Amino acid sequence: VQLQASGGGVVLPGGSLRLSCAASGFSFEDYAVGWFRQAPGKARESVGKVSLSGRTTFYADSVKGRFIISRDNAKMTVYLQMNSLKPEDTAVYYCAADRNLLSASYSYWGQGTLVTVSS
Repeated sequence: VQLQASGGGVVLPGGSLRLSCAASGFSFEDYAVGWFRQAPGKARESVGKVSLSGRTTFYADSVKGRFIISRDNAKMTVYLQMNSLKPEDTAVYYCAADRNLLSASYSYWGQGTLVTVSS
């Protein structure tokens, strides 16, 4: 099982960035995928999640209306479109997969990709 997050970088406040999470080695269409982030000195937090089909999504209040999660099961990839970025969005972003969308502890994790929002 592999999850590979990519697309991080440095962006100005108010800017946009799209992260990708490429999966391999398991039945991707049978798993929900979540995005999580961890800022320096802070605990990891959930950013949002997408169901197996992609029709259901959940978002943290802090990103609602700014971030969009989507998935392409044919490409075994999940995306996190981040708009109107703020300095407080600076963190290492991780993707994770689990059979249960609402699981409290996702089973499979990828390595993180760093997002820095700074002027």
